[in-house]
Amino acid sequence: RWGQAVQLFNGKDATGWRFDDPSRADSWKIENGTLVNTGAGANIITVRQFEDFRLHLEFNCPRGANSGIYLRGRYEVQVEDDSTAEPASHHMGAVYGFLAPSPEMPRKPGEWQSFDVTLVGRRVTIVQNGKTIIDNREIPGVTGGALDSHEELPGPIYLHGDHGGIAYRNIVLAPAV
Repeated sequence: RWGQAVQLFNGKDATGWRFDDPSRADSWKIENGTLVNTGAGANIITVRQFEDFRLHLEFNCPRGANSGIYLRGRYEVQVEDDSTAEPASHHMGAVYGFLAPSPEMPRKPGEWQSFDVTLVGRRVTIVQNGKTIIDNREIPGVTGGALDSHEELPGPIYLHGDHGGIAYRNIVLAPAV
């Protein structure tokens, strides 16, 4: 069962979020109701922490960009348009290094897309643009860039701010109850 959905990004400011490196927070801007990573800089992390949840968000990934959405701060769902030569577990919608999307959706640089992610324990389902690309698969462990390895604990949502160019909006999470 899912509880009341919480809007994680209000479209106006970074209320409810913190930066892992405040001195580089200027790499994130709020433009027209979207959260935009303008270049290499800080990662942005929710103040709240979550256990099991359903997450919806929309993203716009320009050509050649790369980012990630960290579930509980430990498991990266890849957002990218620059890894075609890398293994499929590094492509858009993958749980980085572990679970490849199947089917892999066509790349749509510069277009708004969506992810609906359900995480229960270590089991994840990822739906991209209404199509299931990872279906109730177990994540074998934390991915690179994880905040910590305490998988038994709640954790934040964090957006990778390392490569730039990606915009996010409509970030909504419904916790399990």
